[in-house]
Amino acid sequence: MAALFEPLSLRGTTLRNRVALSPMCTYSCEACDGLATDWHVVHLGARAVGGCGLVMAEATAVTADGRISPQDLGIWSDDHVGPLARVAEAVRALGAVPAIQLAHAGRKAGTHRPWSPVRGYLPPGDGPGSWPFERLGPSPVPFREGAPSPVSVDPGQVVEWFVASTRRALAAGFEVVELHSAHGYLLHQFLSPLSNQRTDGYGGSFEGRTRLHRELVTAVREVWPDDRPLFMRVSATDWAEGGWTPDETVELARVLRPLGLDLMDCSSGGTLPDAVVPVGPGYQVEFAERVRRETGMSTGAVGLITEPAQAEAIVAEGRADLVFLGREMLRDPHWALRAARELGADPPWPSQYAWAVG
Repeated sequence: MAALFEPLSLRGTTLRNRVALSPMCTYSCEACDGLATDWHVVHLGARAVGGCGLVMAEATAVTADGRISPQDLGIWSDDHVGPLARVAEAVRALGAVPAIQLAHAGRKAGTHRPWSPVRGYLPPGDGPGSWPFERLGPSPVPFREGAPSPVSVDPGQVVEWFVASTRRALAAGFEVVELHSAHGYLLHQFLSPLSNQRTDGYGGSFEGRTRLHRELVTAVREVWPDDRPLFMRVSATDWAEGGWTPDETVELARVLRPLGLDLMDCSSGGTLPDAVVPVGPGYQVEFAERVRRETGMSTGAVGLITEPAQAEAIVAEGRADLVFLGREMLRDPHWALRAARELGADPPWPSQYAWAVG
């Protein structure tokens, strides 16, 4: 049997295969209220129909001011639970494990969505097309020249936001929670010396810059059931001198594993707008492989993984436990079904499609 289509068990949750939909923002809450809509049910449900083992909802903001754009999905109030429950139930009913990524954009919050005719940050203000919140960060260091300077955030408050949102994710029926500490957003900003210039106990040394993550995983584990997996997406490197490094990523995994983190989802970049990233097929797999090999932590590989044979090799060679697909899954929602056929595995066809399978 193809390794990619072997089940994966993490705590009390079993995925039918090792194919995961990567969390990708779709900027589709048109009412700007963070409430999940029919779009989210259909978009995510389609990937479950398409054979994924894990379907991860996009970066879901733990506070209103933590959204990347006004149209981002949210989980900062109990009003969000019901609409998100529709998403989780649809994914589960279609054979996949429903997961959600909890996020705060930090200093990168409050931008126009990508296809807007206007680009960049929304101006401050209360009117249409404005951003009524302060941007937050570990330190008052803007993302780029001319960008808003963030206000230093209280780390304890950050933990409270994520814990409250974890409770709501549980109430909504998600089986996996992922903490978003990548791509230059708030949690990642605490890790990187390029964005974290604090002089208190949450800055400076590796121990200081990772203190929030230790406290966060510990606190989330207190409310997230023991039988449900906890993931974290990280940027394994800033691709910049003086930034967060792969060595530190390995050490972070080593520190967080005994606190209850089950899988590290290894991406990269996002701290600097002009970092030079050597993009190519599977260019981030080495980070997942190293974390897995050196710490025993389960890992997810991501980054221009497009072909079934490529994904199969990653899992079969023990480089990662789970393969996350992003843009390729947008192009082909049924990628997992196609991959199974190409690899000689039994495709996880929905019963409703069985009559067409030959």
